[in-house]
Amino acid sequence: MKHSLVLALLLILTSAAFAQTAAPSVTFWNELQKLCGKAYSGTIAVDTANSPDFANKALIMHVRACEKGRIRKPFFVGGDRSRTWILTRKNSRIQLKHDHRHDDGKPDKVTMYGGTTNNPGEATRQFFPADEQTTKVVAPPAGNAPSAAANVWWIELVPGEYFTYNLRRLGGDRLFSVKFDLKKTVAEPAAPWGWKK
Repeated sequence: MKHSLVLALLLILTSAAFAQTAAPSVTFWNELQKLCGKAYSGTIAVDTANSPDFANKALIMHVRACEKGRIRKPFFVGGDRSRTWILTRKNSRIQLKHDHRHDDGKPDKVTMYGGTTNNPGEATRQFFPADEQTTKVVAPPAGNAPSAAANVWWIELVPGEYFTYNLRRLGGDRLFSVKFDLKKTVAEPAAPWGWKK
């Protein structure tokens, strides 16, 4: 009996220690998984480019498809259903890719760009510096402006509060941020372009 109690206590302590030492990226991923199947309304927090693509449009993030190691989140801008954020877990790292489609479902020529975290990050925030694919598919800007190779994306997820998607182009003034309210879900939107269901 004494040995059983000691063993049970050791198991509890080991489990507690493991929970406290889980990599921040694992905690972040687990919180993302809790959003699966839900849709949320968003607002532009910052857009230094003042892009007309986003002005006065309804913004919806739908955490539509959750598979082992991959989460796909369409981002709808008004009636434009061309964008899907794809997050893929690779051990203690997370990759972010942007899947862009035309309304016939075919890939845009600028698609599958993004980056992979280069450290475990924080439990509520992960950074994605631009990868080589980004430099290949995103056209260089005119003049002396920094290229997409200087892009850094980050996602902030505060459970039960908000989710933000952010882009900063280092060396320039480009900053984009959209914030989604996690306190209230909205109706699931139609499938994004190129999805069968």
